[in-house]
Amino acid sequence: MIHGGLKKGLHECAKALDRRSARLCCLARNCENEEYKKLIKALCDEGEVHVVMVEDGKELGAWCGLAKLDEEGTVKKAVRTSCAVVTDFGEETRALSVLLDFLKKQADGAEL
Repeated sequence: MIHGGLKKGLHECAKALDRRSARLCCLARNCENEEYKKLIKALCDEGEVHVVMVEDGKELGAWCGLAKLDEEGTVKKAVRTSCAVVTDFGEETRALSVLLDFLKKQADGAEL
């Protein structure tokens, strides 16, 4: 989010996926609209973008910064989002390399 590489919601995510600028997609499992999920998965397949399934849309919203925090940093109120797309990971960190290794292993396992 700091580097401007995060898109949230159907409209922004679909545009990023269609432009082939997306590098990673997170989709909420509890999204009630099956057509929504089919569209996002189809766009990800077409652009060869990894999809990470998240259990809850409120959790995904909190990850995207769509939440109010209390003094201790605990999520007090989160806005639900069904989809988020990363277009720019920002700086190279150890966490990013672990994530990319995990996604590569997942993709290699799917091809077997």
